[in-house]
Amino acid sequence: MEWYFRNDQPIYTQLTQQITLAILSGSIPSGGRLPTVRELAAENPNTVQRALAELEGTGLLHTQRTAGRFVTEDLSVIQSAKEELARGRTREYLSSMAQLGYSRQQVKALLDTWEEE
Repeated sequence: MEWYFRNDQPIYTQLTQQITLAILSGSIPSGGRLPTVRELAAENPNTVQRALAELEGTGLLHTQRTAGRFVTEDLSVIQSAKEELARGRTREYLSSMAQLGYSRQQVKALLDTWEEE
């Protein structure tokens, strides 16, 4: 996996987000094994460990003793996380459009127009 980091957030948070997106998009499939911490960490294994522990807390990952970490096979957990992320991004989008002076009806009209293009 290649990582892309910005300076505006802690690295473990960005790792958590990037791994979550890989799981939710299917790049890392349900039941799939994650690379080891050593394989994932170029410089700081503690940061990777923290991100993976956080993902275990959400239920997206689980550890099998001596076998490694795996993506949950519970598709309802994945779907719930996907919907939660989509709601958050939708709220952010609507908020930014409101700052530009658009109402929800105007945003919907824009989306409908773009869909037709």
